[in-house]
Amino acid sequence: MVEPDGVRLQKVLSQAGIASRRVAERMILDGRVEVDGRIVTELGTRVDTENSEIRVDGVKVRLDDTLVYLAINKERGMHSTMSDDRGRPCVGDLVEHRVRGNKNLFHVGRLDADTEGLLLLTNDGELAHRLMHPSYEVPKTYLATVVGTVPRGLGKKLRAGVELDDGPIALDDFAVVDTLPGKSLVKVTLHEGRKRLVRRLLASVGFPVESLVRTSIGAVELGDTRPGNIRVLTRKEIGELYQAVGM
Repeated sequence: MVEPDGVRLQKVLSQAGIASRRVAERMILDGRVEVDGRIVTELGTRVDTENSEIRVDGVKVRLDDTLVYLAINKERGMHSTMSDDRGRPCVGDLVEHRVRGNKNLFHVGRLDADTEGLLLLTNDGELAHRLMHPSYEVPKTYLATVVGTVPRGLGKKLRAGVELDDGPIALDDFAVVDTLPGKSLVKVTLHEGRKRLVRRLLASVGFPVESLVRTSIGAVELGDTRPGNIRVLTRKEIGELYQAVGM
């Protein structure tokens, strides 16, 4: 007897960590699962795990178990590169020691050495490309400690747009989080990724940055990840990144 081609859909969903096989069957019957753009409600459906695109509730299911998605809290003084020919501390050192080799990972959205916070690492080239491309407008949020007391109206000015040497920039959002003697803590959200953009922007309006931390990229939050630590993204976080860039 010849074995039918493909793998049963409920088994694929179970192996991908979506749900138990029984719950996956209910998802299929409820019309929540798509295969190659078509809603499938038959439990006997078999799929090609190498070529089929499967979505649950509109979110793409990751079938390739060789793909890696990590979040790191980059420390100040560490370079975003995967290697450094001058021997300076870099993200690649952390990955090499804690992920057993870099698995051809590359960073999503470089942070300069003086900036701390969230950096994504993946070997999913298409996702990384889209996350870094400004046309997909994936927001990135930072907390910046600046010199001086921020006046009312600065947020409106920054959202309207400011001209820098390499072109205009407008923030998606700006808020004063706290005020300290001679300093202010502000939250900045934008979707561009030009070099040292947040620092240059705030300096251009008279508020040089003393310290800068990136706290989120899209739906992925830095949370309580300690400086220098790495964590694996959850299936929900990966799915939300896919959605954000139309994958």
